[in-house]
Amino acid sequence: MIGAQPASAAAAAQPASAAAIEAREELVSADAVRTLLHPHSIAVIGASRGKHTIGGDLFHNLLEGDFAGPVYPVNPTAPSVQGVRAYASILDIPDPVDLALIVVPAAAVATVARQCAQKGVKGVVVISAGFSEVGGAGIERQAELLAICRESGMRLVGPNCMGLANTAAEVRMNGQFAPIAPLPGRVAFLSQSGALGLALLDHANRLGLGLSTFVSVGNKADLSGNAFLSYWEKDEATDVILLYLESLGNPRRFARIARRVGHSKPIVAVKAGRSSAGARATSSHTGALLGASDVTVDALFRQAGVIRTDTLAELFDVASLLANQPMPTGSRVAILTNGGGPGILAADACESAGLEVPPFAESVRTSLATWLPSAAGIGNPVDMIASATADDYRRAIETIGADPGIDALIVIFAPPLVTRPDDVARAIGAAAAALARPIPITAVFMAAGGPPAELRSEEIHIPAYTYPEHAAHALGRAVGYARWRARPEGVVPELAGIRSEEADAAVAAMLVAGPSRWLDPEEVATLLRCYDLPLVAQVTSRTPEEAAEAAGWLEGPVVLKGIAPGVIHKSDVHGVRLGLAGPAEVEGAAREMTAAFAATGHEIEGFLVQQMVPAGVEMLVGVVHDRLFGPVVACAAGGTEAELLKDVSVRITPLTDIDVAEMVRSLKTYPLLDGYRGAPKADVAALEEVLLRVSAMVEAHPEVAEMDLNPVIVLPDGAVIVDARMRIEAP
Repeated sequence: MIGAQPASAAAAAQPASAAAIEAREELVSADAVRTLLHPHSIAVIGASRGKHTIGGDLFHNLLEGDFAGPVYPVNPTAPSVQGVRAYASILDIPDPVDLALIVVPAAAVATVARQCAQKGVKGVVVISAGFSEVGGAGIERQAELLAICRESGMRLVGPNCMGLANTAAEVRMNGQFAPIAPLPGRVAFLSQSGALGLALLDHANRLGLGLSTFVSVGNKADLSGNAFLSYWEKDEATDVILLYLESLGNPRRFARIARRVGHSKPIVAVKAGRSSAGARATSSHTGALLGASDVTVDALFRQAGVIRTDTLAELFDVASLLANQPMPTGSRVAILTNGGGPGILAADACESAGLEVPPFAESVRTSLATWLPSAAGIGNPVDMIASATADDYRRAIETIGADPGIDALIVIFAPPLVTRPDDVARAIGAAAAALARPIPITAVFMAAGGPPAELRSEEIHIPAYTYPEHAAHALGRAVGYARWRARPEGVVPELAGIRSEEADAAVAAMLVAGPSRWLDPEEVATLLRCYDLPLVAQVTSRTPEEAAEAAGWLEGPVVLKGIAPGVIHKSDVHGVRLGLAGPAEVEGAAREMTAAFAATGHEIEGFLVQQMVPAGVEMLVGVVHDRLFGPVVACAAGGTEAELLKDVSVRITPLTDIDVAEMVRSLKTYPLLDGYRGAPKADVAALEEVLLRVSAMVEAHPEVAEMDLNPVIVLPDGAVIVDARMRIEAP
């Protein structure tokens, strides 16, 4: 039924020309970013004599950082700024200008931008606020600014941003207004928030986390995070990418770019606004399951390999590890400590982070026992007790690091009375450098003074944390990313039996009856059959007599369901009767159901008579079409308890074979499909094919706004959809 094709064929859901245009746009945007981050000359429009204004601090930072090219201050009221000749207008500067940093009132920005265009400036960074973030006239000002840039071919960062920096020795551009210069390094950092930028730079410096480039994108009127990702993908000075995001303008494009970049460079992100997705439709089981949090963002990041952290502190924890240590090759962690309590905390944290703390090889235990005191614990964690010296740390790291059954090491130091933290730090660095097999090592210094500076040198940099939990969680994120990068990319299969043109015609006809509505059972069945989805044998009837007649056409016991407008969950109003045998029993049940519905204020429009399906594992497959993310597919434990259990896995379409396999196996209730307590194993492959066919349907037909297949009964041989609801909406 399924034939595999390369994962790159996922893009074939778009016309080939659209994919080519997108690729060309990425290339052009990356080139624009390169020009902005490697300018030969800079003008600061709004440069001020005072160093405690934005324009003054920005100009001062460029001079203090020793920018490799000329910096021209533009100020119509001052002959010089901070000892440098000033110009009344950028048009008065006699030499070419590559980049203009604009710090003038919002109302004057358009005029200045036109002058930049006339000058032939290649890019502008608008620091000024007062644009779309304030609404009203600000939206109009931003639209005018963008139009000026597009007409002239200038590229724009901002407005309402903090600026940008490039620490490369041949550039040395500190083009932002914080009184902090980023340390040089190999981590790229993009922040959507200018207000947070200063704190982020300060924290990176305190951790000794060096940056290759720093960008504050503000309102993202032109160049967005997608453009910078495309640039950093090829940037030889960048090894790790950090993102602070408040919105995703084009999530599907972000996912495509991030997935590609992530296979060579880790992307670590904090996405603010976790509760904003609560406005999603909740008129279906799927809508209810997805409406409580930003599970769509989680799904997108998971598929694209983006490491999502919950806090900015954790962002830096993970970045310090990835930027300074080798990638973990597995999840087995050794813990070395001089106190039992911290070791136990670390072991618990490792377990919660999805890591293992396995026993050591016997040779390692024997070696440790030869020189550690008898009171020491030589299991994993290793508790060297409070008398442990710096040399004990060195010998233990070298011994444990030689165990091929260990993939990473957490070294904990709780300050005793004698041993000095700086001596231990030097010992950790020396032992790490001497290991024949490089493994990631993290240090935890539970001391008032924080981690010693000796953990950082030109030769080796050991990431240090204040508490064991922080080290464990950072390792857990790194291990998860390493697994994602090592897994196959997956394929979007070609599925047999799909009649997409017939489905197109059916959807068009259905929309004639209304731009947004729930389909009746016959319409739902038509679309499911176009995608060869395994719908149970069923007949729609208008009256109890017709329902009885339909029961005679179906083999064996049947199920009777009432159809009434406004009834979402039929079982809540006694609208489902199971195991009915024969026409007479069906007719009687239909009359009772009519009376039951009337008692709750609902009028039955008809009945659905279905062939009774044998007992199996009840699952839910659903879709919600997100305004930004497109179709979001959910797989969950099904039946009437779906919303109670909330055991759900979510992905963004198009789904690959790897996606559907992970979706199903990540559920807490997966053991029910895998023969729990001796039950026959369910046909998981059949459930996965349902997910793939649903993905193909909603990718091809964005009119499908909401869909519940609940339950999908998964049998030992096959899967059957026994209840389906679908809402369409003109896109």
